[in-house]
Amino acid sequence: MLQQTIVITNRDGLDAKSAAMLVQVACRYRSQILIEQGSKIINGKSMMGVLSLGVGAHDQVTLMTNGADEKEAMQAVSAVLTSGFKG
Repeated sequence: MLQQTIVITNRDGLDAKSAAMLVQVACRYRSQILIEQGSKIINGKSMMGVLSLGVGAHDQVTLMTNGADEKEAMQAVSAVLTSGFKG
């Protein structure tokens, strides 16, 4: 299992548009992708899960990947989270 702490730089946090982009990328991988904020851990492939976190701008989340392509999944999903969701 890989783990990385990330600060969300998008000024709108994880709103519906950025959550959709995140889930779309996460679903490309077979590995389990989890996102933790505070005491909540959600499936990174679930739109409702991502939105339920209520992540705002400058909030910190922990990204965890586990599985056959965990390294590639970590790189891709963390790139989306740190890009400010600019495509």
